[in-house]
Amino acid sequence: MLLNLTDVLTSEGSIQAEDIVIEMNVFKSRMGTFPIVNKTPLSLTLHNLGVNKAEAAGYAEITQLMYCDRCLKEVPVKIVLDFSRTVGSPDVDDSEILNESDQGVMEGYQMDIEVLVYNELLLNQPEKVLCKPDCKGICKKCGKDLNGEECGCDTFVPDPRMAVLQDIFNANKEV
Repeated sequence: MLLNLTDVLTSEGSIQAEDIVIEMNVFKSRMGTFPIVNKTPLSLTLHNLGVNKAEAAGYAEITQLMYCDRCLKEVPVKIVLDFSRTVGSPDVDDSEILNESDQGVMEGYQMDIEVLVYNELLLNQPEKVLCKPDCKGICKKCGKDLNGEECGCDTFVPDPRMAVLQDIFNANKEV
């Protein structure tokens, strides 16, 4: 969706407020494809900062389904988009604004809302997703989910520095 910013960018002191329905239903990145199960409209406020410059401040809440990093269960993750950025028209020569709007957010005097939301979602992805803070994960041997019950597998890992002593004991063991 494209939002026309001509009035805000050309009128000194102009303010424009919009509630925009987010059309994105799936978030795709190199990390995977995550369905969006809940989202609030994007509340976007635009303030003119001078000739051909404006500040875009937005807020939205998006819930997407991700997988727990330990047990691989599907987990709803709420991501809050709360941002403020400076945008400019194509006539602006300010390198700071040009670098920020390089991401494809501005197309002439129009702002691409889907690209803006995608970029903000990408910046706000969690580093680690857990179904609960004390998730035990899955067994390395049998693959059973350890959150329900213990699997009974031998999880003892000997110290590799003591492997020589273990070999001596095994060689001298009576049959």
